[in-house]
Amino acid sequence: MSAIIIKPFFHHDTSTISYVVYDSYSLNAAIIDSAIDYENNSGNIAFYFADSQIEFVKNNKLTLKWILETHAHADHLSASYYLRSQLGGKIAIGKNITQAQQVFKDLLALSDDEVSVLGQEFDVLLNHNEVLYIGDTAINVIATPGHTKDSVTYLIEDNAFIGDTLFMPDSGSARCDFPGGAATELYQSIMQIYSLPENTKLWMCHDYQPNGRELQFQTTVAESKKSNIHIRDDVSQDSFVAIRQARDKNLAVPRLLYPALQVNIKAGQLPQPNSHNQIFFKIPVYIRQSEDK
Repeated sequence: MSAIIIKPFFHHDTSTISYVVYDSYSLNAAIIDSAIDYENNSGNIAFYFADSQIEFVKNNKLTLKWILETHAHADHLSASYYLRSQLGGKIAIGKNITQAQQVFKDLLALSDDEVSVLGQEFDVLLNHNEVLYIGDTAINVIATPGHTKDSVTYLIEDNAFIGDTLFMPDSGSARCDFPGGAATELYQSIMQIYSLPENTKLWMCHDYQPNGRELQFQTTVAESKKSNIHIRDDVSQDSFVAIRQARDKNLAVPRLLYPALQVNIKAGQLPQPNSHNQIFFKIPVYIRQSEDK
């Protein structure tokens, strides 16, 4: 019988699903893809969502060993740094976070003091096929790039935490138009996931509840292969790339893109306050010329 227990937490503002995963024998735990509460209009930041996870960890007498990111998210701000400050544990992410750091350091004109390009803000940079542990239970790391270069899947027994690689079957797959994204890579990564046993549970990082349906946290390899609206198991790479590229051309910029990236490439650290103890995010401005000029 499995010792693994999975507790989902839903962050309503960003439709993000985060997980506390723990070994019921050792009471060692991991938290995957947690979020900060951030109001873009007011600039207010709070930690209610992360605090609910902290309360769960403490109430169940768990020891947090790992704070895991599936990738540097563009749609919510990571609570990893805050969780570590409250509970300990190590923050881990795919090793290609260094590429994301370089891209967005340049894009946002960040200084060497604001972000490294070596992943130094994280405790562990993960390689494909690396293995972590909570108690005696293995966490297998699978590199699944395509949405981003640093995307990874965490396979724990028959549970795969897949980040933004796939969504629920009625929502399809992740966009590939961010720097470092590639639809061909995403297709190959999804094929890796589809090669897992068909009863493998795929735990979502987001659920956007199309047509107002009830919230869902997970599907299976078999169900996604059968009915995913973008990539069933009979869809060729060329067809998928065409679908993905056509869709990406019409997608809006994520609402929290620039604040999220500034925090998430730094393992959830907020920008340093200035001499007046104020914190600011940078937002690049692009001036578009009128077409009739």
